[in-house]
Amino acid sequence: MRVGLLTQFYDPEPGPAALPGVLARELVARGHEVQVLTGFPNYPSGVIAPGYTMRRALDEVLDGVNVRRVALYANHDASAIRRVTNYASFGASAVASGLGSLRGLDALWVNYSPITVAWPMWAARFGLRIPQVAHVLDLWPDTLLASGFARGGRAYRLAESSLNTWCQGMYRASESVAFISPGVGKILQERGVPAEKLHYVPMWADETIFRPSDTDLRAELGIPTDAIVLLYAGAMGEAQGLTSLIDACTQITDGRFLCLIAGSGTAEGNLRRRADELGAANVRFLGRLPQEQMTALMATGDFNYVGLRPHALSLITIPSKTQAGFAAGRALLVAAEGDVAAVIRDSRAGFTADPRDPATIAAAIRSACDLGREGLHDMGVRALQYYERTFSVDRGVTSIESLLEKAAATRRRVP
Repeated sequence: MRVGLLTQFYDPEPGPAALPGVLARELVARGHEVQVLTGFPNYPSGVIAPGYTMRRALDEVLDGVNVRRVALYANHDASAIRRVTNYASFGASAVASGLGSLRGLDALWVNYSPITVAWPMWAARFGLRIPQVAHVLDLWPDTLLASGFARGGRAYRLAESSLNTWCQGMYRASESVAFISPGVGKILQERGVPAEKLHYVPMWADETIFRPSDTDLRAELGIPTDAIVLLYAGAMGEAQGLTSLIDACTQITDGRFLCLIAGSGTAEGNLRRRADELGAANVRFLGRLPQEQMTALMATGDFNYVGLRPHALSLITIPSKTQAGFAAGRALLVAAEGDVAAVIRDSRAGFTADPRDPATIAAAIRSACDLGREGLHDMGVRALQYYERTFSVDRGVTSIESLLEKAAATRRRVP
């Protein structure tokens, strides 16, 4: 097939933004011709990535994948107005400068977040008659409304109604709607998406980076071989609830325990000040590490931390750090409720805690220390086994490939 990927986020952007690239490369490896329509890379810093200069459009080939990049307003700071401008600029630019790259496709996979991608999506569906598979990676309008509207007010109700109508139009335009957590699937069905259109396709990890490894950074970082290391690697924002982790670490007296925090974000300064104020000597901040060190960094920890501050979407969210940690063969400490906590219970590959209560996080850390490095390694083996049967690239891409083939078949039936 000649298939397309429509996604604002793509390589070389890191973290969850890199996952569409995994899909594209695997589809190429399976013999498909792949065309990507995306923006210029600027996530998460809001600065255009080295090697790129903003222009109206750029065509390139990356790992056998044809990529069309279109201009956008580069910004990912805390301003809701600037974030929405970033989203809208990509949607408009994709219609104006990118649509031609999609001509002749058999089917199109759409990363439906942000929902301003609807403009090129609808143009491709109704203008170019390309059947589509929408993948709900973030639930809208909930994602936007949770970030700045007071619930119950007139403006909230108007925005909610308008955006729900918008999203319904995206679902109707799709042959299939894939979702990444059980809770999202239930909500979509409650909102009127037909059950036969819905398919559970959880996200995968980049297995070239997140994989078991015998090479770690302990010697480089001066960490003893017998240390029990809890690793947090990712964005530091309010949503991750990392203040509770800092507070919990101050309650741990086991001299073997060390918490490493790698990454950056809007909450980083406050977290560093909090650790200093509390005298959290067992917490060490590493800053952002280059992507090529991520495999060794994951191998440095004995178990990984995933936190979600309670909010409207936390019960139905499975952060990408879940798949990344499992793919690396690491047990998880999950300070969250809902779907991601259910994954830990089902896999028997970690610990759960109340994200609002540092004492429960500290209790989970003590349980991990009681297991020791060998016990945590055994738990990590279960994590990798669960990843392979639930979240793996092979499993996820096979599901998407099947949905794209079904979508393409509908085009062939059109007279």
